[in-house]
Amino acid sequence: MRNLNYLKTIKLLLMILVCFQSVACSSNGINESEGGNGDHTLVKTKYNRSTMFRNPLNGWVMYAARTAEPTYWDQEYYVADLGKRVKAIDYASACYLRTSWSSLNPADGVYAWRDPSTQIARLINGAKERGLPIAFRIVVDGRDQGMNTPQFVFDAGAASYLENPSFPTRVTPLPQDPIFRQYYTKFIEALAEDFNDPDLVSFIDAYGFGKWGEAHNVIYEDPNSPSGSDTETLKEELIDWVSDLYTRTFTNIPLVINYHRLVGHPQSWGSPNPNSDRLLVKMINKGYSLRQDAFGMTEYYQSWEKQFAKSWNFKRPILMEGGWITSGTHRYWTDPSGRYREGHPEDVRQGEFDDSAEARVNMMDFRSGDTDSWFEKSFNLVQRFISEGGYRLYPDRLYLPETVASGKEVNINHRWRNMGWGYFPNNIPQWNYKYKVAFALLDEQGSVKKTFIDHEAEPSTWLKDSPASYDFKMVIDLPKGTYTWAIAIVDTTKDNQPGIKLAVNDEITEEGWVKLLNVQIQ
Repeated sequence: MRNLNYLKTIKLLLMILVCFQSVACSSNGINESEGGNGDHTLVKTKYNRSTMFRNPLNGWVMYAARTAEPTYWDQEYYVADLGKRVKAIDYASACYLRTSWSSLNPADGVYAWRDPSTQIARLINGAKERGLPIAFRIVVDGRDQGMNTPQFVFDAGAASYLENPSFPTRVTPLPQDPIFRQYYTKFIEALAEDFNDPDLVSFIDAYGFGKWGEAHNVIYEDPNSPSGSDTETLKEELIDWVSDLYTRTFTNIPLVINYHRLVGHPQSWGSPNPNSDRLLVKMINKGYSLRQDAFGMTEYYQSWEKQFAKSWNFKRPILMEGGWITSGTHRYWTDPSGRYREGHPEDVRQGEFDDSAEARVNMMDFRSGDTDSWFEKSFNLVQRFISEGGYRLYPDRLYLPETVASGKEVNINHRWRNMGWGYFPNNIPQWNYKYKVAFALLDEQGSVKKTFIDHEAEPSTWLKDSPASYDFKMVIDLPKGTYTWAIAIVDTTKDNQPGIKLAVNDEITEEGWVKLLNVQIQ
């Protein structure tokens, strides 16, 4: 009897297992076996592991000095791994200008970018002609670089500070001054009239105060005649004012702030200020994303910055810039980490890459003066970031019908992967979830006859090693005939045209639709 009960138990367990497998292998009636079920066929796209795809807020950023000629964008470097010279711009997704207010606005009402004969306009237009968006940081502090704020602002009576009388042109405005704010507001409003366009601009470093515009060592008053005002109050008031200005004028462009343990503070070095986290979160809540200018520089990029980045991973994109300039300006081998050998800039490149991987950055820098070492000594890291960093999206499998009845409901199952360590920041306020997964039916000439948007599939949630699956129902109302299923991530603000390049090797239409499978509408 015991043996009989044992056999019955085994039989029951087998029946439960078979039933469980039957349920597990179906999704709203779609069989997830290799052969599909009924009219549904499994389609697997071919993943592209290494091609550089220019996508927004993703990839390498090429830097140019404000005095560079447009031909700078054609700079070439020899890559031993490839046995040839290559253009850096062919590996970049944006071109970055850290420039001065005075270079863009030399006189009241005069805006250099609107005069195509000016050097700065030719440089900006040179990037545009090569198919890349520009990115800005606009610096006003003059202590290290000279007259970054236009002379006409001081002539109008704006208060200022001169740190060293031996350098009379190194004048810095006091940012609480109403005359300064009047002209700066006028300038930013004019800039936004022409550059609040995501086709033209990748992002804006939207603070610009302090030395080099890095949001530390900010001057609020002449230290020789202090007013006695509370520094913390001045910091927050300036942050509120400048962030209000940029978020009001640049509604379509991602804005970034340098996350620094002394953000907005009059010092550059020291322990974290208790208000830094709160002030940064305040700016993030108003729409800012994150950037840091000292990756690989141990004394600046410390545990506070690393922890702050970690707390915002997959909530806001992070953009990096290396801290050490290895081409003769900085003694990078003195870094307290002991990671870098003198005469070996490739050590610094590795340190920056490692810090970037830890922070899960979306963008890295081809900084002026250091770009050569990326290509000539560390090209493997250039390629690794293309393959591993930022976001890299593709649909790895789809279940599609090969025959459908016109006017009937159809269900599609699709699964997506992000192969990069970063994330697709569809959630930032300036994008406002404008990118959506869409299916299209193409006619025999490749023209789109119908588009279907899956509003439930959200790309900002796709993280590495966590594939996301969706079931999408639609009703197809098209004339009988042969069509082709296609897929894309579209920009809903641009008439649902494909907006993101997918990491696939499959056939892609000129508009950016990835072809999947023929379908017969009956």
